[in-house]
Amino acid sequence: MTIRSYIYSILCCALLVSCGDDLLPKPEAFLSLEYPNATYVTTPSDCNYSFENNYISTAIFKDNCSVTINYPELNGTLFLTYRKVDNNINALLRDAQKLTYEHVIKADDIIEEKYVNELQDVYGMFYDVRGNAASQSQFYVTDSTAHFITGSIYFNAKPNYDSIYPAAVYLKNDIRHLMETITWNSED
Repeated sequence: MTIRSYIYSILCCALLVSCGDDLLPKPEAFLSLEYPNATYVTTPSDCNYSFENNYISTAIFKDNCSVTINYPELNGTLFLTYRKVDNNINALLRDAQKLTYEHVIKADDIIEEKYVNELQDVYGMFYDVRGNAASQSQFYVTDSTAHFITGSIYFNAKPNYDSIYPAAVYLKNDIRHLMETITWNSED
């Protein structure tokens, strides 16, 4: 056997052995992170409102009735800002909407959902911000005459929607639940 035929035989064998299943690209996937089932507790306050938040979070009230709700397990924080309505409802609404739409540069989409609870006199808007924006969920609620609250969730990491998606979905459900359980204290 000549060297040429020997090399030819080795190449043919290598080609036959290397033939197999076609390579397919892996499908897109997100991290498989598991978080505890949400259990909500009423968070009373000395302020003009109360709400329910997830037991895995810690609510810290400030002197001006704004609240920081920390989620250490998810590396995120929900910021609630309370304002009194004093013939300034249009300015408060404009500021809340402006805050959300400042994220439009990085966001792929912003979905608005109206919220109306006539029984509790709570009206507002929930924003689902998709993409690499700094905040994935925001809302505002008001009774239009005395109280106005805005809420925004932020992660303590550079926004990368693919990486934070599981936590963003979990917190989106929490922020929506919090918004839907806000009640105004009857002292006003």
